[in-house]
Amino acid sequence: MAYESSVPYRAGTEGYTSLRIPAVVRARSGHLLAFAEGRVSSAADSGTIHIVLKRSADAGRTWGPLQVVARNGSGTAGNPAPVVLDSGRVLLLQVHNAADATEDRIRRGRVPPADGRRVWLQHSDDDGASWSPPREITEQAKLPQWRWYATGPGHALQLRHGPYTGRLLVPANHSTPPTGPQDSGTEPRYNGGHALLSDDDGATWRIGYTDSHSHSHSYSHSHSHSGGDSDTDRSVAPNETTAAELPDGSVYLNARNEAAAAWRRVDAVSTDGGEHLVRPFRPQAGLAGPAVQGSALHLGDRGALLFSGPAHPAARALMTLRASRDGGLTWRTVHTVGGLPAAYSDLVCLDRHSVGLLYETGDFSAYSTITFRRIPVEEPT
Repeated sequence: MAYESSVPYRAGTEGYTSLRIPAVVRARSGHLLAFAEGRVSSAADSGTIHIVLKRSADAGRTWGPLQVVARNGSGTAGNPAPVVLDSGRVLLLQVHNAADATEDRIRRGRVPPADGRRVWLQHSDDDGASWSPPREITEQAKLPQWRWYATGPGHALQLRHGPYTGRLLVPANHSTPPTGPQDSGTEPRYNGGHALLSDDDGATWRIGYTDSHSHSHSYSHSHSHSGGDSDTDRSVAPNETTAAELPDGSVYLNARNEAAAAWRRVDAVSTDGGEHLVRPFRPQAGLAGPAVQGSALHLGDRGALLFSGPAHPAARALMTLRASRDGGLTWRTVHTVGGLPAAYSDLVCLDRHSVGLLYETGDFSAYSTITFRRIPVEEPT
């Protein structure tokens, strides 16, 4: 069966050496908004990086011109995490840092806080045609002791079921300082997952659940917040996280695992709108694949929970759509997108019959294009 596809972004074009980190949402008008990081001078994760956008009025078959939504001077604006509100407003959370603030330097505490990972927010009231200036929300979104920080990447949520209807939930991750020698060169990277929550359509924010592993389980927050803390097992280090609301109002969370373990994905559930986790993140062996970001999406009351990500056990390749009918406990493959290199992805519901997949892929490199593919919901196995 042939599937419609298009290529909104191609490396080495439109003023960017590399275009990475896809995120996609469907505006209330039906327009698709496909975000990415436009990396100006190299494919590196730091440097001069813009958040760019292309819009489609025909369900991803064609795309309009490239728009630059966010710049951070010569530094980085990245990790796009968009969400469409019931009002039609589109919010875009993002993270900024100085051009020379690499992830490794930030994690080791070698970057001043002003140059490190800081959280910003923009909005659009015309389906992405124009955007407000960014405003900073770091004080609400990030604990002082956290070092590395990332929103998503990928779409965020506005909850639509149960007592927390209307709440915004942005999956995010952070790192905490090691308790041993700061510059030994061998200390583990203490990764954790958390959620950002807003109950006033993004006017104010707070931290919900946190889930992080700390050496000897001794880490504690000196800055209070409303969420609950969970200590994970040493084999789990949640990183880039995706979330999906289930029909009963609970939130399924799935994260990249950075611990040295056989499994590369971990998951958790919140039943109170992201304030706490029912249990800490634990392995999800049903989603075998490499260490990479992925995307979760629920299709509605009678639909399945979907997950997109590479399925090759050791390489970023073999982009695959998998489905769960039991809230993420078990998974099966419903569509193999292709055997080519592939990396980050994001899912969006197009209509009752199909979903859209925006993903990194290429013939010989996972980072040659960001491609969009339309996939029917009911897939043969």
